[in-house]
Amino acid sequence: MVQASSLTSADFFLKRWTVDDYHRMISAGILTPEDRVELLDGQIVEMAPQDPPHASRIDDGGDYLKALFANRAKVRVQLPITLAPGSEPEPDFAIVRLDENRYRDRHPQPQDVLLLIEVSDSTFKRDGSKPALGGQRTHKAQIYARAGIGEYWIVNIKKRQVVVLQDPQDGSYQSEQTFTKNDQIAPLLLPDVVVNLRHLIL
Repeated sequence: MVQASSLTSADFFLKRWTVDDYHRMISAGILTPEDRVELLDGQIVEMAPQDPPHASRIDDGGDYLKALFANRAKVRVQLPITLAPGSEPEPDFAIVRLDENRYRDRHPQPQDVLLLIEVSDSTFKRDGSKPALGGQRTHKAQIYARAGIGEYWIVNIKKRQVVVLQDPQDGSYQSEQTFTKNDQIAPLLLPDVVVNLRHLIL
């Protein structure tokens, strides 16, 4: 007989939820906005609470990006994007194609996404990569790469760096570059819009 204390998640077959399942739970009131969860690879994952530095970067960064991309793209702040069949993450910033009517009946999908940005502190392992470990890819970066999201930035608050991941192939990003607060960079799909990273990091 297996002792209960020795069981791990590896001993079970976990049900993987689809995006449709997830939406039905929300419609039925099983999941509410207060739950602060997102669907990642078929699993309902609790989002980390926001400390003041993280919340400040979201607030100020959102204002900056909305002004910067005005009339060029829509900036969605901590709202869902649908990555079928089993992921519906809520990235801190999703820069998507500018079409108000497109998102009234559905969330943005991979073909709508121009750039994703996550602000990371305690969630850095889950959100992105760790260049010090040879560019190890982790959960969200893998999900975005598999979905074909062409560019993903991770703002590392503690190190005051921005990790830029590009060129998704076979479920991982082939290009990884690290920038500092003094750098200015332009997204691949909006090359004439230059982002001053100081406004995202500080």
